[in-house]
Amino acid sequence: MASLGTWTVVFNDKIIIKQTGDDAGAEIINDDTFWNQSKYSNIWAIQYQTSVISNEVEYRNENPNSSFVDANIGSFQDFIDKWDAAHLASLQFKWDNDPRPESEKGPRPTSYSS
Repeated sequence: MASLGTWTVVFNDKIIIKQTGDDAGAEIINDDTFWNQSKYSNIWAIQYQTSVISNEVEYRNENPNSSFVDANIGSFQDFIDKWDAAHLASLQFKWDNDPRPESEKGPRPTSYSS
């Protein structure tokens, strides 16, 4: 993959990385039902919204890289939704384990949307 997208998905590591914007970072998605969908069986990684659209999806076999649309695997929103849910859980974990009183750390996060 020659260009960096705004999102990166690495299937073997079960990780989705938000590269830019608010709260950018990596979240591990421990959901085998999600990762083991047959439509993902030949995909190694995704660089979504790159400057080189034909280089967004990298396959496990010798297939040339392709655009996300040409990979025909559905909506990228599925990955964003998984990242948002995992990120909210991370924010809540940090809040729950922050020893400061609530008056100092603010309200507990209840939602997150990229």
